[in-house]
Amino acid sequence: MSSSMDCLSSKDNKHETTPPPNRAPWWTSETVAVVTGANRGIGHALAARLAEEGLTVVLTARDEARGEAAAAALRARGLRSVRFRRLDVTDPASVAAFAAWVRDELGGVDILVNNAAVSFNEIDTNSVEHAETVLRTNFYGAKMLTEALLPLFRRSAATSRILNISSQLGLLNKVRDPALRRMLLDEASLRERDIERMASRFLAQVADGTWRGQGWPEVWTDYAVSKLALNAYSRLLAARLAGPGRGGGVSVNCFCPGFTRTDMTRGWGKRTADEAGRVAAGLALLPPEQLPTGKFFKWSTPHVYSKL
Repeated sequence: MSSSMDCLSSKDNKHETTPPPNRAPWWTSETVAVVTGANRGIGHALAARLAEEGLTVVLTARDEARGEAAAAALRARGLRSVRFRRLDVTDPASVAAFAAWVRDELGGVDILVNNAAVSFNEIDTNSVEHAETVLRTNFYGAKMLTEALLPLFRRSAATSRILNISSQLGLLNKVRDPALRRMLLDEASLRERDIERMASRFLAQVADGTWRGQGWPEVWTDYAVSKLALNAYSRLLAARLAGPGRGGGVSVNCFCPGFTRTDMTRGWGKRTADEAGRVAAGLALLPPEQLPTGKFFKWSTPHVYSKL
């Protein structure tokens, strides 16, 4: 497992993102996949792809009307296995209610894709005006939902998996603070409370106007810090759920789709949301014998690669 969850190109580390021909899938129609923030963009495309593959897909969104419309649109395409459930990952009550619904209605979960995220910057701006909302959604929200759903995973090392949609903006090579880099690289000592303190320190500096020049990532700083925290949490969670034969039974990986044309990028980008969703679905459905944990995957056309 990479201590930095960083990524480098390597011929040996390329992953195919579609099942090989004539291979029986490991999943069935009873396999449950939850995709957050899926009423549009990459999340919607990913949910559609998983439904096309025959899984039971729970599409979530904060806005009930938009979420239901998004799910209905997929069902109108013949994807009858798509269900909508309202979820605000920043609201503890909403997260608890969602977890209870998954338990009572579906009996558990096999795949969680933490896709819900926000950014309020234009392509060429770097405001931190909404930093608290960004971190509360992109990091704290993803973490809160993950912890709420962990008891509901079916705990099969072959099938249970979490895929966090992240960004290379949150990689350690974007951090200019040597002490922070050392802390995040110290795999033996790093704890979740250290990551939360880092996030709190950033928000405190934003509040008092001292965040500039403190070694934080320089592009979309609030978004980058949220993904830096998510990447670090993902690495710790992967280690927590690992053990002999990965006894925890749930793999945890991150995926950076790259510069994709979505509402977040105001329509700018090198690829479409449908293309990114297809690649993300391929990672979420990797065959059990190819399924790693604790990896950061980056899509660099035409391959997805990770540092092992």
